[in-house]
Amino acid sequence: MKMLQPQRDGLVHMHERLNLYRAPVPAHETSFASDVRNGLRATPKRLSPRYFYDDLGSALFEAITFLPEYYLTRSETEILERRADEIMAMLDSPVELVEFGSGSARKTRMLIDAALRRQARLDYHPIDISPGALLASATDLIATHDRLHVTAYASDYFEVLASARLRTSQRVLALFLGSNIGNYEPAEAVELLRAMSRSFKLGDALLLGADLKKDAHVLELAYDDPTGVTQAFNKNLLSRINRELHGTFDLAAFSHVAVYDERRGSVDSFLEARSPQSVTIGDLGVEVAFAAGERVHTESSHKFSKTDVAELALRGGFRLIRSWTDEEDRFSVNLLVIA
Repeated sequence: MKMLQPQRDGLVHMHERLNLYRAPVPAHETSFASDVRNGLRATPKRLSPRYFYDDLGSALFEAITFLPEYYLTRSETEILERRADEIMAMLDSPVELVEFGSGSARKTRMLIDAALRRQARLDYHPIDISPGALLASATDLIATHDRLHVTAYASDYFEVLASARLRTSQRVLALFLGSNIGNYEPAEAVELLRAMSRSFKLGDALLLGADLKKDAHVLELAYDDPTGVTQAFNKNLLSRINRELHGTFDLAAFSHVAVYDERRGSVDSFLEARSPQSVTIGDLGVEVAFAAGERVHTESSHKFSKTDVAELALRGGFRLIRSWTDEEDRFSVNLLVIA
């Protein structure tokens, strides 16, 4: 796609119906290096899941959504296929869509189509950490929807909300799908919802996907598939350190582990050292020792009861209006409004 005007203050005009804002690269790189340094010095060791989604990580996650064990995407898609028009009908038109963690926007298309059946034009604001995935999906969307206008943000959610770059003029329906809210610790999830509710106006809404609590075996298979795609997704964190910070991780020397903690309602993912070893990270000037069996925490995927969702909404400055579930009652899509 031809760039129509030069980059200025992070904003690139890509097309008459597509603008892209990209957060400053140096700030992101500093954050990655700092977080890796602090995380591998911590006890127990940890790496932030926010760094899963470089271009390769985004592609691997897209592959995960097609796995038979990973029911979340299919269940949420089933709900949106059946309920998109009903959801949009609950809001006064016209609306604008703001999506946190848009990825390929595969499920979002159902809501875009439903909105365009009710109004002449739709403004869509996708936010995603991966510039490649974001630009690919936005380019495809404007090619297939001639009444859609896209302003995309390749950045962290908090950075976009704090920067005041996100500007809307109609009633907003924000989207936070895929149970991405479950990747935040409970206090962080509340903080994110509060940041969202403060950034929008009274009467604006949030459509929140939330995976429901269920049998441990079903949950653990969803996060540790026999094909090994989830393992590759988790290990890509180590690959990123090798690529971007000149690390010496041997990926074969670590195992992917996923365990459901019923007390916390969370599937916890780890990278476990198979043997005693030492890893050098050149750009950080550090050497990190691992004992055999030592684990690096990479992600917690919290699951919810229907009561949990309502309580989270209230703490985040929203009020739960309506919930929909798939036919097997495994996943929920919830409409919240700013209280």
